[in-house]
Amino acid sequence: MQTDYAEAEPTRAEVDALQEPTLLEFGSPTCGHCRRAQPLIAAALAAHPRVRHLKIADASRQRLGRSFGVKLWPTLVLLAGGKEVARLVRPVEAGDIGKALAAIDPAP
Repeated sequence: MQTDYAEAEPTRAEVDALQEPTLLEFGSPTCGHCRRAQPLIAAALAAHPRVRHLKIADASRQRLGRSFGVKLWPTLVLLAGGKEVARLVRPVEAGDIGKALAAIDPAP
């Protein structure tokens, strides 16, 4: 699991080209909802070591979050073959995150 928010976000083209199962986490280090979700995300990702985790610091001038229509933090976008398969906004249960991860990584 990536613990720090990336300083530079990838481009949408780079994200769309990802073939491995990927979890995009949009949020902010100052967001209380984001901080509360960290142990849930970590627990769910522990069962899915093949999933790539990209933790993106989102803000009004950040293009990647806007391209995914992110409005609230944290927003988790789950990709398979560069395509969105599932999305969770402000998750509060590790089980919900685990189910979404299973949709992109069925055999951990």
